[in-house]
Amino acid sequence: MFKGSKLYSVLFNKCPHCHEGQFFKTNSWVSWHKYDQMNTHCEVCGASFEREPGFYFGAMYMSYGLYVGVIGFCFIGLVLLLNYSVTYVLVGLVAFIVLLQPAFLRLGRLLWINIFVSYDPKAKLTKNES
Repeated sequence: MFKGSKLYSVLFNKCPHCHEGQFFKTNSWVSWHKYDQMNTHCEVCGASFEREPGFYFGAMYMSYGLYVGVIGFCFIGLVLLLNYSVTYVLVGLVAFIVLLQPAFLRLGRLLWINIFVSYDPKAKLTKNES
């Protein structure tokens, strides 16, 4: 649908360079089994996902931003607008954040690598020719 955009790569677990190969080994966003295992390179275009040692340290800041956004949005919506109890909202948010940790880790890494890698529609052809 919107192949060629960075959003496509992030939402569908695709290589940011060719948008064909898988970035993570599994496609499940909320599975606790092997959720953090990435492919070392794209099986379609050969792009390396291991850019340099410590590259994904920046993805931690992306995940942090996602956590803050979700917590802030839910807290303001539930406590200030709908007048729910602060204690119940915080307990619920902690449980929600712990359960969605695999999704936030994956989103953070995919967002981070998509900042530095651009889509190339000819990338698939380049690897197959060599």
